Amino acid sequence: MSCPATGQTFAGYGPRGCAFLGSLEASGSQTLYGSSPGTRGAEVALEKERKTICQVLLPTAPPKEITKNMANADSLNPSEADILAVALGAPARRVLERADALGPVTGWRDGWLSTKHGFCPPDPNAAPAALALSPGRVWSDICSRMPGLIARGRIREAILELPLIDGSEATIPDAALWAAVVCLGILASIWRYEERNDGHEGIVKGVRKEQLTNSHGEPDEEPETIGIPRNIVIPFRQVCTRLGRPLPYLSQSDVSLHNYKIRDPTSIYPYLPRAENMDLRWPIFKDRGEAMFLLCMAEVHGLFIPGPDLIARCQERVMEKDNDGLLVELIKLKEIIDQLSYVFHKISVNPHSGENFAPPASWGQGYAKFSAPLSKRVPALSGLFLPVFQCMDAFLMRTNFKSFLGIESIHLRAWMPLNIRAFLAAIENHYPVVPYIQKSGDPRLIGVLDAIVESYAGEKGFMGTHRYKVYGFLEIVAKTGRVETNGGAGSSDTVGRPWQTVHKTLADSMKERLEPYRGAESLDVQPQEMRGTYDECRFLAKIVKRTSIDDDPHRSTGQVTFDLENVGLTFIPGDRLAVMPLNSWSDVEKVVGALGLIDFLDVTVPLDAPTASKWKRYARHEADVKKLDSRFEPSLTVRDILRKGKLAPLTKETVVMIHSMVQVSSATLQVLGSETWPVVGSLGDLLMAALGDVPANVWDQAFPLDNLSWLPALIPPEVPRTYSISCFPFDLLPKSVDLTVTRAEHPVSPFLLFDGQPNSRPGVCSGFLNPDPTVDGSPRHPLTAGKESTETVLIGISRPLNFQLPVSPAAPVAMFAAGSGIAPFRGFWQARLNSGVIGRNILFLGVQSRKKFLYKHELRDHVQSGKLELHVAFSRDTAGLVYDPVSRDLVEKTMEPRYIDATIIDQGPTVCDLIISTKLGGLGGYLYICGSVSLYETVMRGFRKALYQFRAVTTEGADELLAQAFAERRCMLDVFMTPRVMSEKEPFIPLSELSRHTGHRQGSRMWIGVHGSVYDVTEFLPIHPGGTLIVAGSAGIDASVTFDEVAHTTNPEVMSLLGKYFIGYLTPKPAFRTRELNDLYDGWVDYLRTTVESLTTLSFEVDTLKKDSKLWFSDGLLSTHAIRKLYQLQSRFLTLTGFPVLFGTKLQELTLTLSFYVADHDQESLLPDIVGTITQAGSSPAAVAARKEVAELGEFVSNSATSAPAFQHGIIAYTRNICELDVRFIEQIREELCQGYDVFLRVAEVVQAYPSKEKQALYKLSVTLIGFLARIAERVESFYTEMAALSLYQPASEVNPARARWKFIQRRIKDGSFFILSREMSPFNLDNPTAHATAYESKRSKRQTVSFDHILSQAVSSMSKATPGTRNARRNESKSRPEPHPNQSYAQGISAGGTPPVPSRPLRLADTHTARAVASSNSTSFEDESIVKAANRMSRFMTGKIKDLRRLSKKFDNLSLEHAMARYGSPLQNEEDYSSESGSSASSLLETPRPIRDHQRSGTRHTAVEQLVGSQGSGDGVASRFRVQGSSGGSESGRTERSARTLMSRSDLQAATFTRKLSVLQSTAGSSGRSRDSPKPSHW
Repeated sequence: MSCPATGQTFAGYGPRGCAFLGSLEASGSQTLYGSSPGTRGAEVALEKERKTICQVLLPTAPPKEITKNMANADSLNPSEADILAVALGAPARRVLERADALGPVTGWRDGWLSTKHGFCPPDPNAAPAALALSPGRVWSDICSRMPGLIARGRIREAILELPLIDGSEATIPDAALWAAVVCLGILASIWRYEERNDGHEGIVKGVRKEQLTNSHGEPDEEPETIGIPRNIVIPFRQVCTRLGRPLPYLSQSDVSLHNYKIRDPTSIYPYLPRAENMDLRWPIFKDRGEAMFLLCMAEVHGLFIPGPDLIARCQERVMEKDNDGLLVELIKLKEIIDQLSYVFHKISVNPHSGENFAPPASWGQGYAKFSAPLSKRVPALSGLFLPVFQCMDAFLMRTNFKSFLGIESIHLRAWMPLNIRAFLAAIENHYPVVPYIQKSGDPRLIGVLDAIVESYAGEKGFMGTHRYKVYGFLEIVAKTGRVETNGGAGSSDTVGRPWQTVHKTLADSMKERLEPYRGAESLDVQPQEMRGTYDECRFLAKIVKRTSIDDDPHRSTGQVTFDLENVGLTFIPGDRLAVMPLNSWSDVEKVVGALGLIDFLDVTVPLDAPTASKWKRYARHEADVKKLDSRFEPSLTVRDILRKGKLAPLTKETVVMIHSMVQVSSATLQVLGSETWPVVGSLGDLLMAALGDVPANVWDQAFPLDNLSWLPALIPPEVPRTYSISCFPFDLLPKSVDLTVTRAEHPVSPFLLFDGQPNSRPGVCSGFLNPDPTVDGSPRHPLTAGKESTETVLIGISRPLNFQLPVSPAAPVAMFAAGSGIAPFRGFWQARLNSGVIGRNILFLGVQSRKKFLYKHELRDHVQSGKLELHVAFSRDTAGLVYDPVSRDLVEKTMEPRYIDATIIDQGPTVCDLIISTKLGGLGGYLYICGSVSLYETVMRGFRKALYQFRAVTTEGADELLAQAFAERRCMLDVFMTPRVMSEKEPFIPLSELSRHTGHRQGSRMWIGVHGSVYDVTEFLPIHPGGTLIVAGSAGIDASVTFDEVAHTTNPEVMSLLGKYFIGYLTPKPAFRTRELNDLYDGWVDYLRTTVESLTTLSFEVDTLKKDSKLWFSDGLLSTHAIRKLYQLQSRFLTLTGFPVLFGTKLQELTLTLSFYVADHDQESLLPDIVGTITQAGSSPAAVAARKEVAELGEFVSNSATSAPAFQHGIIAYTRNICELDVRFIEQIREELCQGYDVFLRVAEVVQAYPSKEKQALYKLSVTLIGFLARIAERVESFYTEMAALSLYQPASEVNPARARWKFIQRRIKDGSFFILSREMSPFNLDNPTAHATAYESKRSKRQTVSFDHILSQAVSSMSKATPGTRNARRNESKSRPEPHPNQSYAQGISAGGTPPVPSRPLRLADTHTARAVASSNSTSFEDESIVKAANRMSRFMTGKIKDLRRLSKKFDNLSLEHAMARYGSPLQNEEDYSSESGSSASSLLETPRPIRDHQRSGTRHTAVEQLVGSQGSGDGVASRFRVQGSSGGSESGRTERSARTLMSRSDLQAATFTRKLSVLQSTAGSSGRSRDSPKPSHW
């Protein structure tokens, strides 16, 4: 007999405890649950459990209360729909049964769906094995070799060598279809990827030199297969047709759910398909980023294996109207949904996380580009295609699909396998669960359903976790070259920061899922704004008990119990309870007394004013939680606001508001003079202090009682506090929850102390939950109106992702706590000790004295039972306790007071083994630290000392082992601290100093700025859950926006922990009085930020290329995939995200502004030609040589890939040198800008002392800053010179120098440059190619200077070049505007001509992914953002200064455009083959303008100014006036030189003399009409 769970074959009975009916002996007399013996026992048992229709629908007679007064009793009979459903069974169950019956015999052609395995294949090896036994094995063989073939650059050759295999049933059996479609889809997609990334997509442009024979398909091919070899296309079409796919495509399910293999089939706990127990069967690049994303998608479905069966059971319980049975199934389903977040959180960008490490840059440049769909009309490789998400959306009755991802979800659902679609229709359209629960009114069902919604679509549920994971991951990916995520957001990116666009798009999708349960009005804020607010509290409960758990009579730490009877709230060990506190009655009494509100406590407060919007939203939330009728507007009384508002501590904003209302109070002035904020005290204290020195009439006018609209404006809603849950839910639905709360005490500010008032006050929430039992805190009756006993509290579950018990019951656990930090561990030991785990449970406890030893009786019982090891350190008591492992008891022992680190060292060998991973021979234990920041530091100090003492590791080695434990999520923190009181005497740190600390160099410090404060997070990096890369993305800049968007700002845990690393305040912006200085400061700071971001993101890829040996070598052979990464990095740096951003329009904006201020003060001065210097540097022989060398890398990727090993050492040396050069160059630019920023601060000091000197200071500042920009331009020249000195060709360093030289000559003969090359290199030594570096040395002895007219013309030309890109962006935006959903009604407009508009299909992810895959040569969103924003600012600047520009331009009529064109000319002819056609390089962006003149008009810069003031009737701003209208009178045609170039080849222009160029351009411009190919006028 074969066991269905393990597959083990045995005779007779199964293993002990096995309940499998088939394991019983056929002849035995024993039966299970009265069923007949044998293999049909299960079927017989099911038949016996079936009930008649009467038993299901009419189990009992209706009660007399219902039937007594009924005139018509027809409604007592069940409907025919219910009768039919019971007779046939639940639709979802029938779909499952049909799939179970047909799937095994048809090869699961309708899709993987079964009762036992959910959406996963029953055997992931079955389809690949069937394919291996068929002729289609050639497809799986080449897929198994794919990473190596890609690394060698031979994948397309290998595909062309494949034989043509028929995909019909005669050749490929049904059992092999799913493996066949995966292999063929991968081969088709990799062919497309290689075509688009073959070394001709970067600097090198033009026709690819490589020709592959037999690579074309049929002439009438469709978009999905065009250009792909027919030996792939023909069987791919056949296989897809057999699987019910109308078009061939590769889906997300194919590459994840159908593309894994199990490592250990016996590792089934808690489920078999786990990421750590799987490998990709056919990886593309063998990259861990690719593997982690796909394997975690597969694991999500492995976790969800019971999901389809549970959903079918829920539907059955609804049909039977069995609320208790439905509750059981819902709780089981919730347990699964709760774990989804943890699965996705396994994807880590922490380099120490081992196999979980997913390098963002490698993923974005490799698999992300591969995953582009075969065409725009087939499904994109998006997570929306995965069955589990479609299933949950259908189960939770999502109805709103208006967002981009909502429309995409419906589109993808239409392409899903038919079994999946049938199941979705069954649960969505027949006996839906959600409406039944909502109508039932059962609070248990409603509570559990709400918890499922929150766990799936909530801010702290799966969707929220996915959203924040994507934000940090995509920020790194986008900055290194990619602009969207697979699932996401394909909407146009208009701000140049796609991760923010994706963040908002995912938020829209989340809110659509939450809308049926929260209401649209409650979702008027972004999800991250809900974190840390009352939105997290979705349940109401009462405090039923407060218990002492130590011998302290004041109960400084106590146990608080909430009643959860019929609430529906569930939790697991490690969860926290969010509690909305209520203000103490003493604080309320002070406010009531000071404001005279005693008779107004039950008065309804008006909430219609804009200042009361927060309270109005709170009232709506509370009404929603209480399930009040939504037709009535919720309201709040004065008592509600005073009890639930924020009364303490006092923030500066509150004190300023009170002072502005009363105006004459000395008490408020004293508080405002405080050096630390917030001030400890309550609003009542402040009002009582101010009441005595404010006249009564002023007081009554400030706080009128006839209109209380000022009250909600004065007192904002309170925010919840979170406390670790201190119990384990033994029941299916817990009836109570325990908290362990330590009451915080704070010294009251001396300004607010009165006679008889205590010197300290308790914390708002801790004092509410655990008041001092020795103090009478009972309220006076008029304040409560007798309602205190019925008062309920808003609560909710807050689940930390990094504080959960290990999955394996055998894993050892060590817990470290002090004080109330023991709270979560009580739930831990209850869970582990009562579930029979076999792993060790060790608790290290730090306690002040025996008097404050919490839970001592419970702990001693567990120690004596042998299930728990306890080690206690008393810091203020000599009566110690020592754990005796022999007697398994705590032994009294007198010892000196000590801290917890001493106890850790005492148990050093055990602790060291727990820290060290199993791969290094340790136990790989799980370590949990809960307590204050000081406890965390003490524990970490003990860890380091133990490792040093017992494992003889160095300090660096100890840090490395600890960092690995954190990265593997085996060391987890629940650290809390009281928010730091910030003193205004802390040092101020300038932005320049912050910018210098990016931490990208080894051993350097990393600083970040958040909301006016600076933090040194260097020591925090090893323990950051996301790893160093996430933090490094915000290093050296003000990261306030990022903190807000990822909800760190509203997370008290994050902000309090961050306070530990506070080093000073960020120097605020200088208070300049003139707009010119303010705008100049903003422009300089923006340029500095761009430079710092460029530096940090460049270092991401540079570090990988310089340090990752696995990237460069695969099984000892050089990988061309690494060469491709280097080539793409340098191409982007020189043509897309590097030079154009740093030295493009943004630099030109600063140059124009500074030059104007200099010229305005001294009209005769000559200015440094910054733009011209950069332009000339970009077209110099050194720049051409440097780009040509980068282009050689592209050749190694494409047709010369096989020759790369011959130049292996040279390529690696070139990589190391050029990466270092790139980083050093950006560091130099940063330093120049930092010094310029420091000048602003010095000028601000002078201006503050001499306010009347601002205009003179502006001139001096401009002269200094323009000098810094000139030095930056000179550094560009030096950069190209140094880059040109680097060479890939270093034969002397190669293993076989002769082969390297011969391969080099072969390449030159092949590309036709041999003779040119030989003439150029003949004077030099072939073995020392760097000797020719002197040929590119700069010969300029002094800076070039030009007039202001010249700089103005450069700006005009640059803006005219920016305009076409903007027009294209707008055109793309209009094309990408999504249509309404087909189910929505929309007006069918008729055009002016009477023709109905042709409806276009909505934009889909496939459009954006396809565009992304081929967009390597186009500008990125970063460049577009830089150009457009800078051009807009220049336009506004010129508009405001138009009179001054006209005045200044008249001074220089003697300088014409001819001078500029003759001086700089065109780029060298050789550059064309190695520069971007799109004009994205620094040379093309900053090219000296060459406008077209006729013979009747002067060509001075005065012409440019006349263009600025002309055409007043069109456009906004100066930029819209750059279009020069054509006329027949010989006037200017208005075309730029770039427009004219489109009518002739560039080689003709480059071969002509300068005079010939002018004449050609002039004759072209004078031709009548406009060419079809010339660009349209600007729309600026």
